[in-house]
Amino acid sequence: MVNQQIAQKFYKTADLLEIMGENPFRVRAYRNAARTIESLGRDLSEMVAQGEDLTKLPGIGKDLAQKIQEIIETGTFQKLKELEEEVPPGLIELLKVEGLGPKRIKTLYDTLGITSLEELREAAQKGEISKLPGFGKKLEQTILKGVVLAKKEGRRFRWAYVESFALELVDFLKKAKGLNAIEVAGSFRRKKETVGDLDILVTATNPKEVIEHFVTFPEIKEVLSKGSTRSTIILSSNIQVDLRAVEEESYGSALHYFTGSKAHNIAIRSLAQKLGLKINEYGVFKGEERIAGRSEEEIFASVGLPYIEPELRENRGEIEAAMEGRLPKLITISDIRGDLHCHTKWSDGQYSIAEMVAAARRLGHSYIAITDHSRRLAMIKGLDEKRLEMQAREIEEVRGHFPDIQILHGIEVDILEDGSLDLPDSALELLDIVVAAIHSKFKLSKKKQTMRLLKAMDNPHVNIIAHPTGRLIGVREGYELDMEKVMKHAAQNGCILELNAQPSRLDLNDVNLKLAKEMGIKISIATDAHNMDNLLYMRYGVNQARRGWLERRDVINTLSAEKLLETLKRQ
Repeated sequence: MVNQQIAQKFYKTADLLEIMGENPFRVRAYRNAARTIESLGRDLSEMVAQGEDLTKLPGIGKDLAQKIQEIIETGTFQKLKELEEEVPPGLIELLKVEGLGPKRIKTLYDTLGITSLEELREAAQKGEISKLPGFGKKLEQTILKGVVLAKKEGRRFRWAYVESFALELVDFLKKAKGLNAIEVAGSFRRKKETVGDLDILVTATNPKEVIEHFVTFPEIKEVLSKGSTRSTIILSSNIQVDLRAVEEESYGSALHYFTGSKAHNIAIRSLAQKLGLKINEYGVFKGEERIAGRSEEEIFASVGLPYIEPELRENRGEIEAAMEGRLPKLITISDIRGDLHCHTKWSDGQYSIAEMVAAARRLGHSYIAITDHSRRLAMIKGLDEKRLEMQAREIEEVRGHFPDIQILHGIEVDILEDGSLDLPDSALELLDIVVAAIHSKFKLSKKKQTMRLLKAMDNPHVNIIAHPTGRLIGVREGYELDMEKVMKHAAQNGCILELNAQPSRLDLNDVNLKLAKEMGIKISIATDAHNMDNLLYMRYGVNQARRGWLERRDVINTLSAEKLLETLKRQ
């Protein structure tokens, strides 16, 4: 949790500095440090306690190392406090809006006095923004749509961000005297992309003692309520946490009630009513008699169903599948054999090929694909034909040092506006794997964007389409696509679609994954790792895959290296 908090403080510092027009190198230093920290596999507080040199971490110089130590030792960050006093608080909210960066926000503040999402919406509706230099009508419409998206997201947090807080809270509560059982329910347990708050259920011999312990959690910003069986707190990260202590006889029913989506729960209650039963958070009742409630298995069994995994409880066909005995055997992290989308120092990664391969081997992977960016991606030193040949020689040398893991030489090649690729076929045909991706021209029409992807998939050297919709969760909606047409084309061409496991992407989403499965399209779950610790993002991709009903057989990187290479061959 400490790592997440420090990273967020550094990101916020970078944003505020940029809004104030500070030196761009200084801004970039904070952002690079934040990226390093949030993907770090070790706890910074432990590293500081052990006297380790933080300047050995990528992007962490002496000054930033001292600031990390300040946050860990004092719990505060003086520089950020000073910035927050200088910058109106509403300006940070504007960063959630697509089309707005710190520089444009500064312009909006300086010229129109805009300090909130509502003021931004009003200005856009009145046409005031398009009159500013460097904005225009098209950007004004993009901003207006972005305001709607930001408001719709509300105060929600990415699952990966919330995870560390949830785990630390569970560990903390397990130290409470008399605690018997504990589970984090709600959308967190269903592994939704974003989480509004945390619902924790417990059973205990003395619930009041657990509540008293709960409200002493060190990261509490405010205690909203404290009763004998329930308490609500706000964490310093602004995440709300509700703790409920329930009777053991009701634990399963409460867990089911507070885990399933509203639609799922209504459907289960309707089934129960047809059987003359009543289901609520306290149990399953036949008249006044409680006939089930201790476990979720009991709840499902009472309506004639097998256990349904939490990730499926959205009322998207899981109940019918359970009735007909065709629930999927969902993929697990242990099914994953390798990673097919990773970056190194050859483009915008932080580590060498050898370091990334060693990290993959430590995770037990059988193979890893090195897929650095091609040449034309803006602001990245990508690969042209000459550099691709140089990289091939290095990979061959690294293979000699790692005989027990297969190293695939690939590339993440840019899909250009007309659907052609950033490198010629003569270069691509020499590679083991080609991952193609859109990184520009997001505002093309639906027809043009769709044709762009279809043409890229027509290239026989393209194996995988990376992050197919281009969305960034809570920041940017995906570009306009006819997904049905894209998927039909992928199915016909034998092209694989990627589930990008980056927590800000999780692209494809769960609905599209289920559709892909139904159409027989194979999926690659890939981390898009830019450093060694990013390889751990695979679990976020697996979470999303489970929500999309994916099984081991649906995902190509569950195959052995030999079978994978056969699968990658386009027919």
